[in-house]
Amino acid sequence: MTKVKVCGIQDLEAARWAVDAGADAVGFIFADSRRRISVEKAAAISDSIPEGILKIGVFVNASKEEMESIVQKVNLDYVQLHGDESPAFCSNLEVPYIKAVAVTKESDLNILPDYSGEFVLVDSGKGPYRGGNGISFDWEYLRDYQSSNHKLILAGGLKKDNVREAISIVRPYMVDVSSGVESGGVKDKEKILEFINEVKAIKTDSESGE
Repeated sequence: MTKVKVCGIQDLEAARWAVDAGADAVGFIFADSRRRISVEKAAAISDSIPEGILKIGVFVNASKEEMESIVQKVNLDYVQLHGDESPAFCSNLEVPYIKAVAVTKESDLNILPDYSGEFVLVDSGKGPYRGGNGISFDWEYLRDYQSSNHKLILAGGLKKDNVREAISIVRPYMVDVSSGVESGGVKDKEKILEFINEVKAIKTDSESGE
């Protein structure tokens, strides 16, 4: 079953909605974004999240020291890197990382094997921010993508109405949603529930015995 990450959590209420709906991971943004959260607030929310749900911090070109400090304060499981972080920089981190790759053309995927983390995240390269713009890219680029050493996280413009198609094409390990579960720029309880229910209702070929 495809896993779900709800990103851009900014308050305790939204975190509880995500947890109660069955999210497998939540994301806190510490980079330039309208969903940016303070370290102190993220730490307070993190304390309320049950064991077994991944807590992921989103960064763009932050220093190794800054990220490792925030990881400790917020008790993060992973850092998600949306900047120009090199494979060498990433492998030198003391914390698990997810390298995010902005995709505007199929050849952008060529960089993925260079990173040694357990996960890679693919997002649209369009929009004002390094991710979180609510814009999708051509999922067909990933129809035949296979990796022996990465679990793939799909992000970019996902919502209840298109996530089934996205999963059928890409077959990601996890989908990452933010703007697709918001109303007026704020997390929406019903949209979170509907999105997660939609994803969890989708059976992959391996689950359906095909």
